[in-house]
Amino acid sequence: MTDTIPALQIAANAIHTRRFSGLYRTLRIAFAGALLVLFFGTAWLDWQGRQAVLWDLADSKFHIFAATFWPQDFILLSALLIICAFGLFAITVYAGRVWCGYSCPQSTWTWLFMWCEQLTEGDRNQRIKLAAAPWGLNKLARRMAKHGLWLLIGLATGLTFVGYFTPIRPLLADLLSLQLGDVALFWVLFFTAATYINAGLLREAVCLHMCPYARFQSVMFDQHTLAPAYDPRRGESRGARKKGSDARAQGLGDCIDCSLCVQVCPTGIDIRDGLQMACIGCAACIDACDSVMDKMGYDRGLVGYKSEHSLQGGTAHWLRPRLLGYAIALLVMIAALVLALQLRPMVSLDVLKDRGLFRENAQGQIENIYLLKVINKTATPRRYHLRLLDAEGFVLHGNTELVIPAGAMSELPVSVAMLAERPTSASQALAFEVQDSDQPAIRSVAHSRFVAPLNR
Repeated sequence: MTDTIPALQIAANAIHTRRFSGLYRTLRIAFAGALLVLFFGTAWLDWQGRQAVLWDLADSKFHIFAATFWPQDFILLSALLIICAFGLFAITVYAGRVWCGYSCPQSTWTWLFMWCEQLTEGDRNQRIKLAAAPWGLNKLARRMAKHGLWLLIGLATGLTFVGYFTPIRPLLADLLSLQLGDVALFWVLFFTAATYINAGLLREAVCLHMCPYARFQSVMFDQHTLAPAYDPRRGESRGARKKGSDARAQGLGDCIDCSLCVQVCPTGIDIRDGLQMACIGCAACIDACDSVMDKMGYDRGLVGYKSEHSLQGGTAHWLRPRLLGYAIALLVMIAALVLALQLRPMVSLDVLKDRGLFRENAQGQIENIYLLKVINKTATPRRYHLRLLDAEGFVLHGNTELVIPAGAMSELPVSVAMLAERPTSASQALAFEVQDSDQPAIRSVAHSRFVAPLNR
């Protein structure tokens, strides 16, 4: 089972992984496939005549199916990112870097690029021979086919990513007709190049040297954290043997030293050397080792998801204070986010005071000018009524009834006049209220100041 090609024939710093199969590879394909379908498919979904998921930079709003979020709602996005971070911490405490191995975009696109490499250049031995071979038509054609597929995937990735910020159908039409604007073209090419370089050329270097998660993951590990690990008590001493031979009589453990666990590793580490920062938890070594154990007639699990405690002969404990703490914090934050979404005001009101301090109107009253920005956050057109709250001695002039389309913003200039001839203060507080005419519970209040001269 050992690789018959000398290691000196392998290009410097190149990792050529071997083809394999197994339970964890199937799970990884399922998770990666779901991520790819979600990423590439969601951008093409429509909802009520618009793109279902779209970050509309021109109008400063974010559509996600029936919901429309404005810059005022970005605190909810921050909360979502914090929840994702705590979720990552919790899963790391329990099972190490499973996010990296199964669902991380870098890993997903790297596995996809590696599949393209196997498709165009063959399996591990063929790729090693090709790398060592002199340049010719065969090598040139295979390399061009590989890099062509990488660039196509990179272009599709860049186009889709930009398509979440500008409608993807017109974007694709403009690209095909060579009429894409300079800004959109720059970002499509930028993310195409980033995908090609990160997943095709850098690969494991991103995980080893660029990703901060590899650096601080050890802080979240404890002696009960599950991670791909080799059991030296069972595997040592290593050595080749014939199937059916008495390994114990030869002083050998279950490890036949076939190095398949190294050959399938996308970061090129030897799991038998213990837990390493470069391990992304993909469990490729587990699948490879289990297949060897099956062929030798040994029990599976020489390499498996194990904790430091279990490797020392103990039992891994699932329920422990750190994991429970993360889980409770995660549940509380999820509940708070759901509650915040439910209580999110469906109308927003912002008040901008005119730069001029005050003026005198035709009736001789002191008057201030304001610009009101009203946002309808619902999925249907709404009618609103505008008024002043607790504003005795002031009167609101301007349009106080307005209809705003679904998910739209309306700017309304108004003025407020002071009825008293002499103000009691040079600056007084005002409160504006906008209220849904059909559903009074939908309302928003914004505060501003009224400025008047004392020596009038």
